[in-house]
Amino acid sequence: MRPEPRLLPRTLVWFALAVLEAFTGAVWGQAPAAIEPGPKPADIPALWKPWIGEYGCCAEGGIAGPVFVVGEKNGLITILQRESQSEKAKYEGVDSFPTSVSPRGPTHRYLAVNPNRHREFQLGDVGYEKLTPDKNATQQAKIKPIKAIGVLRKEALSASPPHEDGTFRKPDLVELAPLDPSIHLDIRYATANDFLGTPVYSQARAFLQRPAAEALLRVLQKLKPLGYGLLIHDAYRPWYVSKIFWDATPPEGKIFVADPAQGSRHNRGCAADLTLYDLRSGKPIEMPGTYDEMSPRSFPDYPGGTSLQRWHRDLLRRAMESEGFTVYEAEWWHFDYKDWKEYPILNVPFEKLGLDARAGAVH
Repeated sequence: MRPEPRLLPRTLVWFALAVLEAFTGAVWGQAPAAIEPGPKPADIPALWKPWIGEYGCCAEGGIAGPVFVVGEKNGLITILQRESQSEKAKYEGVDSFPTSVSPRGPTHRYLAVNPNRHREFQLGDVGYEKLTPDKNATQQAKIKPIKAIGVLRKEALSASPPHEDGTFRKPDLVELAPLDPSIHLDIRYATANDFLGTPVYSQARAFLQRPAAEALLRVLQKLKPLGYGLLIHDAYRPWYVSKIFWDATPPEGKIFVADPAQGSRHNRGCAADLTLYDLRSGKPIEMPGTYDEMSPRSFPDYPGGTSLQRWHRDLLRRAMESEGFTVYEAEWWHFDYKDWKEYPILNVPFEKLGLDARAGAVH
């Protein structure tokens, strides 16, 4: 006679199910924690936050002389010196000290507020004024356009995109906001709060080619358990807008805008400008630099900012790269989808993209 089978304790069953779930998650998809860039660091004291940034001397046409970067790493306030604005510039350590030291205390010999109420970094008898916005400012860093935007818009609308040879996939743009309530929009180019100081989009909308949109949804599902949603600044961009950006930007800022003669991955519907926001509060997450800031703080490997800001920047990058996106070398917020070469340059304004009955699809 065979013995009756013994029932496993309930706790053991739960444990086995948890192991099975973890195993299947590893096989079929990357677990959310796998995209974290190490343990999440603590934030710095609030008193220090306005002082984090870059200090230097402005001159006609750019910045003259060295730039001093006040940041934080491993619980220490760090001061670095950089000699150029290039993404390959070297950073040399000047000093470091605990965050418990007050930025305005009598023991601090570097930082001060000058008579014009601007923050300064002082080295010997020389004062270097703060060049970058306080914290993660929502007010856009602006440039002085080479020409009036109205003139540039008229010229761009009358121009044509570059000719392309080859066979391309049929465009299948999908509107992002309706896909998931955790996708939020902050389309700066539909407002005056962009780097040109005037709207260039007629509508605050965001689109991607369907495979890229589906990949973005997978990124979102990895971020949600960690407490983050996605905040979209830009996605598909009509070609004429890229031409406005290029023609408006001075030579020293061209690295941050796409050459319309080549077309942009935004024009193909395969690039997204985005950041993280906190699911509980709905507030954008602080990054080492602000969106569309034409400075070295925009580089994906910029060593300044705080440990927590860099952790969030790297988390966004790891999440996006896990689903086929690649970060642009000059902008921590810009990600290109792997299939971008398979789509043509598009020049259709948002108001001419007709929605159909399918969820978010356009034609």
